[in-house]
Amino acid sequence: MPARPLHDMTLVASSLPMAAIDMGSNSFRLEVGQLKAGRYRRLDSAKAVVRLGAGLDEHGLLRHDATERALQTLRQFRERLTGFELGGIRAVATQTLREARNREEFLRRATQALGAPVEVISGHEEARLIFVGVAKLQPSTLPRLVIDIGGRSTELVLGCGARAGAAESFGVGSVSLSLRHFGDGRLTHDAFAAAQATAQAVFEQATTDFAPHHWQEALGASGTAGAVSALLLGHGITDGRITPRAVHWCIERCIDAGHVEQLQLRGLRDDRRPVLAGGLAILAALMRGFGIQEIVPAKGALRQGVIVDLSGREPCANDPAADLRDAAVAALQRQFHCDLAQARRVHDTALALHRDIAPDAAAEEQHELAWACALHEMGRCISHHDFHRHGAYLMGHAEAPGFAPSQQRRVAELILAQRGGLKKVEELLARRVFARQALCLRLAVIHCHARRNHDRPRLRLAVTGAGRHTLRWKPDGITPDPRTLHLLREEAALWKQQGGFELVVKGG
Repeated sequence: MPARPLHDMTLVASSLPMAAIDMGSNSFRLEVGQLKAGRYRRLDSAKAVVRLGAGLDEHGLLRHDATERALQTLRQFRERLTGFELGGIRAVATQTLREARNREEFLRRATQALGAPVEVISGHEEARLIFVGVAKLQPSTLPRLVIDIGGRSTELVLGCGARAGAAESFGVGSVSLSLRHFGDGRLTHDAFAAAQATAQAVFEQATTDFAPHHWQEALGASGTAGAVSALLLGHGITDGRITPRAVHWCIERCIDAGHVEQLQLRGLRDDRRPVLAGGLAILAALMRGFGIQEIVPAKGALRQGVIVDLSGREPCANDPAADLRDAAVAALQRQFHCDLAQARRVHDTALALHRDIAPDAAAEEQHELAWACALHEMGRCISHHDFHRHGAYLMGHAEAPGFAPSQQRRVAELILAQRGGLKKVEELLARRVFARQALCLRLAVIHCHARRNHDRPRLRLAVTGAGRHTLRWKPDGITPDPRTLHLLREEAALWKQQGGFELVVKGG
């Protein structure tokens, strides 16, 4: 019997558990967790060593064997989730798929295998989610530096309490560095020196941004920090805390062993043995470059951050639409000096039109249109000419916590589509959801062009046939000013020329 589909799940206002899948460069991890009364509770977890990062060939393509390991793991995770009634699921992929040139094909197959969308998140979003997970499971009021050494990237993020601050992702990890400097399995003094130099060169650009005066404690999240902490504890070197001297002791033991296959350290799991040397070199470089005297193992990680973030998107009693993405949009409005009154006028008009023609639309479709309305003029901070193109670029490249890259791109595409010819978004208009979002946004921008709050008849939009939409005004018999009517007639002509959708301006 095939596994039940997960792709149609939506977030609901309940205490249902959430599922997170962290598709890392070394391991894939599944976690099912639940937030109740502000406390995090793990319900289930699973881990599989996939070594996706080691599966990139010299051309940046994922090899067949790595792809098949990944897909099989996702199928197993899907089966494991069939016993849960979930409020949401999010699968995130990190550095390996940020690099992979054939990621789109992989993502298509991965989504099919899991039965839920798989997304590639940016390095900054990964760092933010890591901090969110650590902050929830290991709360503190101290300014802190959270470090996550992954398979092909290392994330550093500053923050205090539950709020993340400066964050950066560096393209060096335990898998990539081990392959580069310890690929033959030999563990020598020269190889460690070269590996540390490589890592230091990557980190040196940010030594000021993450200098010790920015934080009072350093925490290590996820694989490498946990593995090194376990072997230090196993040998009685420390109580699990990672210090420069303890890292040096680990490196000396590796050199004494001489080869990866000869490593025999208490607390070191077999799956960590091939990538330990690269992880130790990164730790040594971090501690030297950033003046870190002690790293404490963290309880939280990316997967817990994803679940906390998902739970934060649930509607709440005071504000049914509130989530982190709303806060990100508000921050972008401030950053790019958006006209908030005009954004609200366009928002109210566009969402009313959208409800007219798509009353049963998914919440995310409505949210994306609302965010595009809020930011549709952000490009004016660069130039009034072609501001929709500038705005689309800014939205596509801005730091927007909470947004998946795919969703951020869709909002950027709507901003691009708000005005001008339709040729530039012709392929996107083949998606019916995008076409009706774009139609409502464009009509709202026209309707609100005079930037007035009063003396405007309300636009109403109705579906009057296959692809046919009729525009009228309320109250009946009222028509807009001649300038607005002229712009709407031009808009109808553009849609007629484009084909697919037909816009009829009643009385026009």
